[in-house]
Amino acid sequence: MRAIVCTKYGSPDVFRLQEIEKPIPKDHEVRIKIHAATTGPADCAFRKGDPFMVKLIYGLRRPKYPILGAELAGEIEAVGKHVTRFQVGDQVYGLSAKTFGAYAEYKCLPEDIPLAIKSAAMSYEEAVAVCDGALTALTFLRDQAKLRRGQKVLINGASGAVGIYSVQLAKYMGAEVTGVCSTANVELVKSHGADKVIDYTREDFTKTGQAYDVIFDAVGKRSFAQCKGSLTQRGVYLSTVPSLSLLFHMLRTAVPGGKKAIFVTAGLMQNQANLIFLKELYESGNIKAVIDRRYPLEQVAEAHRYVEKGHKKGNVVITLAQP
Repeated sequence: MRAIVCTKYGSPDVFRLQEIEKPIPKDHEVRIKIHAATTGPADCAFRKGDPFMVKLIYGLRRPKYPILGAELAGEIEAVGKHVTRFQVGDQVYGLSAKTFGAYAEYKCLPEDIPLAIKSAAMSYEEAVAVCDGALTALTFLRDQAKLRRGQKVLINGASGAVGIYSVQLAKYMGAEVTGVCSTANVELVKSHGADKVIDYTREDFTKTGQAYDVIFDAVGKRSFAQCKGSLTQRGVYLSTVPSLSLLFHMLRTAVPGGKKAIFVTAGLMQNQANLIFLKELYESGNIKAVIDRRYPLEQVAEAHRYVEKGHKKGNVVITLAQP
């Protein structure tokens, strides 16, 4: 089978398209014929080994898992003899957060990982796009911030993969949503549910005098110290990007009753129930997939270069042509 292999940390030039052996599922595994994967800032971080925390978890000198790509959508092609949740022919989408492997034509995964049958209304590309940004948004807003109806939430980086689904989910949860993005993306963010959009090239949201119950920095560009003054008394600051400063503030604000700073490894906290929930929201029209660009498997390096420019709208999807 074809796969994009990464045997060392570095620029997108480290990727190599190779023919490798097709995997064989173990007793509790399924083999997925992959139709679509995604590329985002997290994938770029795993490729570079930056921040250093990546190397501590996934290999100090070189990537422990040379085939990157966490989110995938495809068809179950084979099942192990003890598999009960899935059968051959099921169209699925899910997350391989621990071992990656989505930049390939096939991947074997345990049946009990975050994997679910996709909606018939979803294309494979739409399914993997929702899996990418919406799972992270759901974990931060619903599970960490405990976002409630009537609260005010600000999403910084509202046009990115996590941001655009955060806008949609926060609106579904009944919050008053303010999105922050560039001039070019204002209408996109409005069209997906934002009540107000701040163009960061013209206005700094931390200097408007507005206070929010939740500030979600979906791109890791504004620190807790910068945002603290724009939080309500018990407001919550969330960030998808870890730093020593953020970890320090998490410890310092852990005492109940005040403003809080929170970071979690959302990819490692997922489950099948979240995927089923997102599928239901998609079918009811409460969330929509937002795909910026599509690249074939052999152009994964180009996809990474585009993502690292920092201007993508929603998701960048990797497509795998299937016979």
